[in-house]
Amino acid sequence: MTDPIRLLHFADLHIGMENYGRLDPDTGTSSRVRDFLDRLDEVIDYALDHDVDLVVFAGDAFKTRDPDPTQQREFARRIKRLADVAPTLLLVGNHDLPGMAAKATSVDIFRALDVANVIVGHKPECRVVETKRGPVCLAWMPYPMRNRLLAQDEHRGKSVEELDLALRDTVTNIVRSLAAEADRQAMPRVLAGHFSVSEAKFGSERSVMLGRDVAILKSEIASPVWDYVALGHIHKYQNLSEADGGPGGSGAGELTPTPPHPRSPAIVYSGSLERIDFGEEREPKGFCWVELERGNTRYQFVEVHARRFITLHADARA
Repeated sequence: MTDPIRLLHFADLHIGMENYGRLDPDTGTSSRVRDFLDRLDEVIDYALDHDVDLVVFAGDAFKTRDPDPTQQREFARRIKRLADVAPTLLLVGNHDLPGMAAKATSVDIFRALDVANVIVGHKPECRVVETKRGPVCLAWMPYPMRNRLLAQDEHRGKSVEELDLALRDTVTNIVRSLAAEADRQAMPRVLAGHFSVSEAKFGSERSVMLGRDVAILKSEIASPVWDYVALGHIHKYQNLSEADGGPGGSGAGELTPTPPHPRSPAIVYSGSLERIDFGEEREPKGFCWVELERGNTRYQFVEVHARRFITLHADARA
């Protein structure tokens, strides 16, 4: 019997977010940028200590589409630590995308340099990825941009609502196609995505979202074809396969089984690694550690030491 494949799932780094920070005179960067990098170090240390086989970063590496060179350097250093030991998927999120389709994303440099063991998920794809504990069928759907998916003449003149529906239908068809391709592989199967799903609970990410957002139906990704669905885009950790859409009992140190095959897989937003504002004050922050097997996958949510946000109430009445 082979060991389960050890998968790291995290998302929504947003390096460059500086809310409530102060300038570090020694580095010239915000103390909050340091917070976000420290959380990423925490994730990587855990993955290396636990002998990770496959890494899925589900999108939004930076706060903006044009991160400064220092932020890019620090991110690249850390991704190399992961890629030195395991295949690493960098999925393109909405904050990674430029306004024009012809421009590069904020993570395209890894693809241009053909960095070993790094996969840039800039377009939908399904492929077999070899790991030290066996192959994985890994499929991904980056953030769906209208100007990339709905550029055909047939969509000219449509209302915003009609375009929303057309975009949702297009993404749904892509996800179905990925599932059909994955279903031909007799191995563990993972779908990674950076998009909104119906029934998900939004958090403070709405304040930093770029453009309109279209949600696809949960039923479209709840297929038993998948053993685990690794999502990014929503900052609140949640397992959509739980009856109430909440976290369930998957705290650190406790592996929670996904629904047994042939029922639906765990559909998980790992959430962001750091708090952006006080709307996330009470939300746990962390990543997901997955033990991946065909039909018998388990995962746990591992909380990181995100900076605490504390609201103080004072009675200022005379």
